Amino acid sequence: MTGFDHIGLLYRDEDEYAAGCAAFLRQALAAEEPAMVAVPGGNGELIRARLGSDAHRVVFRDMSVAGRNPGRIIPSVLLAFLREHAGRRVWIIGEPIWDGRSEIEYPACAQHEALINAVFAGEEAAILCPYDVARLNPEAVADAHRTHPVMQDATGVWDSPAYTDPIETAAAFDVPLPAPPPAAAAYRFEGLRALPALRAFLTREALAAGLGGRRLSEMLIAVNELATNTGEYTDGTGTVTVWTEHGTLVCQIDDGGRIADPLAGRVPPPDHATHGRGLLIAHEFADLVRIHRHSRGTSIRLHFALSPEREPAVRRRTAR
Repeated sequence: MTGFDHIGLLYRDEDEYAAGCAAFLRQALAAEEPAMVAVPGGNGELIRARLGSDAHRVVFRDMSVAGRNPGRIIPSVLLAFLREHAGRRVWIIGEPIWDGRSEIEYPACAQHEALINAVFAGEEAAILCPYDVARLNPEAVADAHRTHPVMQDATGVWDSPAYTDPIETAAAFDVPLPAPPPAAAAYRFEGLRALPALRAFLTREALAAGLGGRRLSEMLIAVNELATNTGEYTDGTGTVTVWTEHGTLVCQIDDGGRIADPLAGRVPPPDHATHGRGLLIAHEFADLVRIHRHSRGTSIRLHFALSPEREPAVRRRTAR
């Protein structure tokens, strides 16, 4: 097996899950190639148990932590593992979509699955993405066929007839964001000289909402990076709106610019580059990033959990 393979694994119970994932990993182990599992919570234990004594040869990460923000998965999980093992074929199980992902998170998750195909084209990698068909919304399962060139279940493997161009598919999930609440605090800024006052505004709003310490610093860095992009790449005028919802602080930045590169924020720039890290930093620090391109410009919404116990958005079941 050579080149890039992106496989959607459909499973109906724990046994199908463990069997499908273990069979995939045993191919990597037989070839003595690096393998990683990034799945949510206890799912990793199911795979460990099925692998038995071979489990120590596989790297395990909790996707509910490492991939809490779906936009962080490609640069900080998948590409990081690929580059750690440069020159070798890597095998990765990544489960970014599970029962419990919120409705507002889902478009970012589906975009992530589509963009994997563009980012990894030509790489020596195999990525298996499990989908729980017994609990996930049927639309999520249907989308898996659109974002994976190959599908697999307990009965076999087949080419997905629904698979389409990854950039076009990702664009289809660029849907309008819910409107900020009427009482949300807003700050209009113009140019890079306005950034200190913007940071002061954000600090007041964040402290009032209960976001402090390291998370406050990370929020300020992330929003400042995006506001800097507004100052450098648009007419310089933007608006930051801040509010709280469901245990999170939400910061939305609106400007008249357009993000032309569909992979912006997903692929780190070369080490020598002096620009191009703003969205990457926002993805790294925020618990969720949603981007909406529209006729008037771009809206970028960042979510920051107010406490470690809280989820980054409204939790709505996606089960049937």
